[in-house]
Amino acid sequence: MVAVRYIVVCVCTKFQSTAKSRCIGCRLGEQRSWCSIWRCCVKKHGFETCAECDEYPCERYQRRWSKGFEGWRIQRQNLERIKQGGIDNWLKEQRERQALAEELLQNYNEGRSMRFYCDACKRMPIDLVYKAIEEAKKRMISSEAENFDIKSKAKIMKGIIKDLALSSDIDLSLM
Repeated sequence: MVAVRYIVVCVCTKFQSTAKSRCIGCRLGEQRSWCSIWRCCVKKHGFETCAECDEYPCERYQRRWSKGFEGWRIQRQNLERIKQGGIDNWLKEQRERQALAEELLQNYNEGRSMRFYCDACKRMPIDLVYKAIEEAKKRMISSEAENFDIKSKAKIMKGIIKDLALSSDIDLSLM
């Protein structure tokens, strides 16, 4: 399923990057062959994700992903959602998150906010990200200044996202 290979990393900064070190996705090549989880899931069992495995979460998975890195916690949440709602529902949500991240990067990234926007799109409910975009547009339209430079737009958007996260009890401090 090609869609999984692309979407799994859609809101990852390494995937959104234009640098030479840009990630092309976990399942597209041997670049992840160092990972015992990847080797077990993809090479040994032929799965797209660990959620397909009857043994998930297995001992190997628990050992590898229990080290506390924030990205792994999100990975675990994603796998739980795939297990509960199916890959198709999860992919639909990820496509929407990807579109939101790309909109934020295209319209509100002053060159230093890629990680913030990608992480916000990973961690916040989709409706809150839409709300942030709409609020930013309203503020810019209602403002006396007709043109905002990209730094001003980024400052407005980041402030709105932080406020929405705070009022929704979402901790963005790790971002």
